[in-house]
Amino acid sequence: MPIYRCNQCGLVAEGALLPVGAQTPCSRCGTPSTVFGTVFYVEKLVERYFAATRELTALRASESAEPPPEQSEDQPGQESTAPYLDVDLHNTSALATPEQHAPLQAWFAARQIEARFDPSLIDTSGFFDDAARLIGDGYALFGELMERIRFAYRKSHSWVNLELANLSQKDAQAINTLCRQLYSHTFFARYHYQKAEKIVRLTLQPAPAVRQFFDGGWLEWYVFMLQLERANQSGGPFSCARGVKVVFPNEDLHELDVLCLPQGGTPLCIECKSGEFRRDIDKYLRLRKRLGLPRSHFVICATDLDEEQAAGLTAMYELTFLSLRALPKHLKEILRPA
Repeated sequence: MPIYRCNQCGLVAEGALLPVGAQTPCSRCGTPSTVFGTVFYVEKLVERYFAATRELTALRASESAEPPPEQSEDQPGQESTAPYLDVDLHNTSALATPEQHAPLQAWFAARQIEARFDPSLIDTSGFFDDAARLIGDGYALFGELMERIRFAYRKSHSWVNLELANLSQKDAQAINTLCRQLYSHTFFARYHYQKAEKIVRLTLQPAPAVRQFFDGGWLEWYVFMLQLERANQSGGPFSCARGVKVVFPNEDLHELDVLCLPQGGTPLCIECKSGEFRRDIDKYLRLRKRLGLPRSHFVICATDLDEEQAAGLTAMYELTFLSLRALPKHLKEILRPA
């Protein structure tokens, strides 16, 4: 029987006969909750249980090998951040707190900029991050599928058919596997594969959160996860955020897609573009200058750019343009080990 877990009160309960992917009010507090297949939900719990066990074992080994470091009070005038190290990248609810965002908020406040955060936007206990990683890692093959789904949503179509007969067996299998995985994560309302004709039939999920995901939200999740992974590897404290609304002294309002602030460093801001962005270049130039960020720390990551195009635009404007393939290298250069 399908089950759901309420993100508000933590209740786990059966979803009666509701279809997988449907929304149902929590029987305890009434908060809308997503219904999941029981087997799929248990598999994810087991994965996270073993991940937590491995992390705990590593921490115990580290504690037994080295004496705990001496604690010292912060010096006046120094910013402090909590050492969020060895983060479980697939369950970062521990980071989805106002305290984790505090260093970024202090950085903006020091420049008379109001920053508004939604901690839930970096909670990866759901499946948006998993789906985004699948899509982003294989975007060279999956890009056309994403554009077709986006187009279907914008034209108010309820379905998409994919003919795979003209593709190589390897590519056809990869696309079919992705569609099946996304369906298991409830990103499609229905999935059917006609093996003889090699046609995948998808019924789109009407839920607004899923529509937003396919309309470009997946790229923000993908970039955020790459940045989080690199910041975690750097070994130092950091603060990270998505969808930050900033209000300048003259009340101008802007939204920043993905942010990361290493302790004692400069924020890295990445704007994620899965569609047209050229008309907004001047806006981003002015925004970078108002934030006081160097060119290398204000990035436009666009899916329709290759390395040569990105290098040309970077040379023309005081911004850093990157393709998806080039982003990991840039993150490695900016978010270096402490």
